[in-house]
Amino acid sequence: MLTGIFTSFYPDPSAADDKVWRNGASLIGEPKYQPGFARFDYVNPDAPRGGRVNVSANGSFDSLNPILAKGEKAEGLGLVFETLMTSSMDEISTEYGLIAKSVSYPDDFSSVSYQLRPEARWHDGEPITAEDVIWSFEKAVELDPQRQFYYQHVTGAQKTGENEVTFTFDEKNNRELPQIIGQLLILPKHWWEGTNASGEQRSISATTLELPMGSGPYRIARVSPGSTVLFERVDDYWGKDLPVNIGSNNFDEINYSYFADRNVEFEAFKAGETDFWVENAARRWAKDYTFPAMKDGRVVREELENPYRSSGIMVGFVPNLRRDKFKDPLVRKALNLAFDFEDLNRTIFFNQYQRIDSFFYGSELASGGPPEGRVLEILESVRDKIPAEVFTTPYVNPVGGNPQNQRANLREAVKLFRQAGYEIRGGKLVNASTGQPFTFEILLNGPIIERVALPYVENLKKIGIDATVRSVDPAQYANRERSRDFDVIYTGWAQSLSPGNEQFEYWGSEAADREGSANYGGISDEGIDALIKMIVFADDRDELIAATRALDRVLLAHQFIIPSYTSRVARVAYSSRLAHPDPLPTYQIGFPTIWWSKDAKQ
Repeated sequence: MLTGIFTSFYPDPSAADDKVWRNGASLIGEPKYQPGFARFDYVNPDAPRGGRVNVSANGSFDSLNPILAKGEKAEGLGLVFETLMTSSMDEISTEYGLIAKSVSYPDDFSSVSYQLRPEARWHDGEPITAEDVIWSFEKAVELDPQRQFYYQHVTGAQKTGENEVTFTFDEKNNRELPQIIGQLLILPKHWWEGTNASGEQRSISATTLELPMGSGPYRIARVSPGSTVLFERVDDYWGKDLPVNIGSNNFDEINYSYFADRNVEFEAFKAGETDFWVENAARRWAKDYTFPAMKDGRVVREELENPYRSSGIMVGFVPNLRRDKFKDPLVRKALNLAFDFEDLNRTIFFNQYQRIDSFFYGSELASGGPPEGRVLEILESVRDKIPAEVFTTPYVNPVGGNPQNQRANLREAVKLFRQAGYEIRGGKLVNASTGQPFTFEILLNGPIIERVALPYVENLKKIGIDATVRSVDPAQYANRERSRDFDVIYTGWAQSLSPGNEQFEYWGSEAADREGSANYGGISDEGIDALIKMIVFADDRDELIAATRALDRVLLAHQFIIPSYTSRVARVAYSSRLAHPDPLPTYQIGFPTIWWSKDAKQ
């Protein structure tokens, strides 16, 4: 999510009360688009409207309820439901009014108010009201533990004027809170509290496959449970002429088809059954684009940096610290020594990837080298709460790639295990006190990462560790991950360039034992909590960067993850019938929002 320095701009001169109303806000610098702007610069305002785009999704779904923290939600529900504010694609952490016409907040950020657009309508023609906004907030907090944690500092939401709603906070100077409220999904209270076609009472607290009512540019026209969802453009969509929507929502229909197997999904794309593909397999990108549609120009492929310019990332194998065997950082460091990225990059990745060495990899927030300046001062302020090596030893991943390096890494891993109280007996690594073998299961969300996990398991066997790999379907994986029923999982976190409150969700102690949080490993550490607070309440951009780099160093020193790899380009292939603005927006690909069909008539 977003945080940092929330800067306002361009008061609305039509405001009649003592609030200063703004049409947008940013966490980094001044927003680009002033009141009265015609459209975002990156769209094609003359893009033809019409046609259909077929999109694939992996897995399945069993619910069209957009806020419930159970079940598997269908992809694309953001086409139907809208938020108070919407982001631009050529700025970082910047929002402009969507359902809300304007936003206001005091200098101490102790509250935020939104003026709703009087023309905003649900698909049945009913107006979107302050009551809808308040009800949506209350239900999000009630039904989603993650939202409850994320909005824990919101003490109330009330109607404070005609088409106006105000949220109050229990702390001051948390500059992110106004903006994260702007990202709240707004639902129609009257529809969810009504009855369906059979006269049965609807329930927002239950999964459903009833076609829901929204306010967005699309509605769901047809559903085949677990298989397909067809979205159709709403011709009389209330917001089609808003500056934030000009040049957007150009397809008449967007059809999502679900596939249980990624290889089958790719075959469907090759056959022209789907129109857009994001490649996540290096070998396939290097070897498998020789099919007829590629050769004769019916398929186009590109490598795009855009979506990575505004984000950092950490991905890898995450040990569950709730298991005693993973609580010792020496054990976790030893497990990292057994992962040979260089060999994988050479043998199966065609040298397309880089090893991750930061929780904010690829961004200016990543740490590196010895701590100095303000970063060092921040670390000194929590010296008694963080590992001593933070001050002396920058984090460096082990390097493999050849038998000599691999043997050296495994010898060092065995040494660390001995220091942690383990020894090898009869070829098995066991607890020296109890004789209990050191074993664990790697839980995967489908088989895609098996090609990475299985060689890792083979390396672990060389030092006496009997690790296994288990791939399950997305629903089972979600249930086990939410309930913390795993030893090790493969997952990650994307980071914006404005980190803030979400860091409590990722690494904070309060999220460690909360089911469904993004603190997958169960990190609970006083020093980390203190550093997160420094990020959230940073006074300016320089302080935010310094505090984030300090946090990064401490997270790395604790060895909470066995980092894997990433590529800083998005590899996409798509039907030549599709077109996109050139150039694309700085920080996103924008599919399908600002793309269009060449077959559509002007």
